Amino acid sequence: MAQALAFFQAQGPYIVILFIQFVYAGMALFSKLAIDEGMSPFVFVVYRQGIATLVIAPFAYFVERKKAPPVSFALLCKIFSIALCGITLSLNLFNVALKNTTATMASASTNAIPAITFIMAVILRMEKISVKHSFGVAKLVGSVICVSGAIMVAFYKGSPIMSTSHRPSIQTDHHVSDLHEVLSRFELVKGSLLMLAANTAWSLWLIFQGLLLQAYPAKVHLTAIQCFFSCIQSAILAVILDRNPDSWKLGWDIHLLSVLYCGVIVTGLSYWLQIWCIEKKGPVFTALFAPVSLLITVIFSAFLWKEMLHWGSVGGGLLLVGGLYLVSWGKKKEERLAESGNIMSSKA
Repeated sequence: MAQALAFFQAQGPYIVILFIQFVYAGMALFSKLAIDEGMSPFVFVVYRQGIATLVIAPFAYFVERKKAPPVSFALLCKIFSIALCGITLSLNLFNVALKNTTATMASASTNAIPAITFIMAVILRMEKISVKHSFGVAKLVGSVICVSGAIMVAFYKGSPIMSTSHRPSIQTDHHVSDLHEVLSRFELVKGSLLMLAANTAWSLWLIFQGLLLQAYPAKVHLTAIQCFFSCIQSAILAVILDRNPDSWKLGWDIHLLSVLYCGVIVTGLSYWLQIWCIEKKGPVFTALFAPVSLLITVIFSAFLWKEMLHWGSVGGGLLLVGGLYLVSWGKKKEERLAESGNIMSSKA
């Protein structure tokens, strides 16, 4: 027992962070399955956030009820606005984008979030860029590479890595075939741009979240409130954009399984596990494992949808991962120098 406990203390963060990447890969796959099976992307968000609220609220009450400060009306308005800008907008754009793109693209695009967050923080003057230090150059170059990779995945498909040997025996009209290809590429580009917009909204939420935690440090309470607001906001959006009452019906099918998975496992369980990993190893450690979910998604997508990898996607994915590691290395180097007192500020 003592040996098992010692092993988990040493290797636990690695085991847990790998499990989290499987969870995130499952989020893209289950969401894609549900939406492809006809579920409204807007209704999906309503159910997901509603279930997440029901899961997190009891923990918020029992864990933080004594130390959670009271919420003023002004602070409540700020939480409402940040939930609308970040969670509601991001999740709805993400699910709409899934209708026009692939789960692999969805997973790949999330690797650009650290770089997008850094760029937005610089624009908002919350971060400073200094080319006098190697970590400042690394963060700047890594951000450019990361965003370039995301653009490459969105706009450049390239030739397939493996061409299929099976050809259709019936001759099809070349004009019809070309038209379908153009429409397919248009939908893919539209979905990719929507996915990037969703990640930008999420990056903005991450920035404001840090400021919000300074005013209201009760993390679980804050998460529960934002999930509740997001559920209400998404419900209003769904009623406006989807007038079909049948869209709200849930049966014992992939729709119910997907919303339960995203609400309970992704928002509920992985939230606690990720906080635990950050406390043990820091935020950079968590970010470094983000590409693992992309690899898992690629493998499962090949079996579920017979997705064929293209050189453009592979090249863009490599740029995304490389840029992510440069940004993470620069941030880690900056933190170490700041702790040792070699630089005046941790901002670079």
